[in-house]
Amino acid sequence: MAQACPLLFRQVDGTVARLNALSVSFLVIVFLYTFNVIWLYLLGLDFAIRLYGHKPYSPIYQLSMLTQKILKLPEKMTDAGAKRLAAMFGLFFIFLLTVTAHLQLPSFAFVVAGIFLTCTSLELAFSYCIGCKVYWIIKKIYPAFMEN
Repeated sequence: MAQACPLLFRQVDGTVARLNALSVSFLVIVFLYTFNVIWLYLLGLDFAIRLYGHKPYSPIYQLSMLTQKILKLPEKMTDAGAKRLAAMFGLFFIFLLTVTAHLQLPSFAFVVAGIFLTCTSLELAFSYCIGCKVYWIIKKIYPAFMEN
């Protein structure tokens, strides 16, 4: 099987996705600084809106669209499947961070946040999707993964 991202054959703006990664990274860093779970609840809600609700209602998405417009950043279209999978992983990381916060496990929270921030930083800086690599590994182990 060739290494590939999950394809939805629908395009989204990769520039907006990178700006989303910037906002998510910032809010995770704010959580690590304050250790206040409200930031994680807000992030979790935003991820849920983008994944399962109506994306234009997402505050981070709106902020990213506004930033792109103000800075006149170019559109760079990419397949939506990879970004959807990355959002699923993001929601999972937010869940793990919330659990570690409630269990008062700051060391574990820093490890989880470090991995999450590495993933978002790679997306932000290089448009490199770790989710695509993980997807390929999961498909090798479980071929029916994400099939409808």
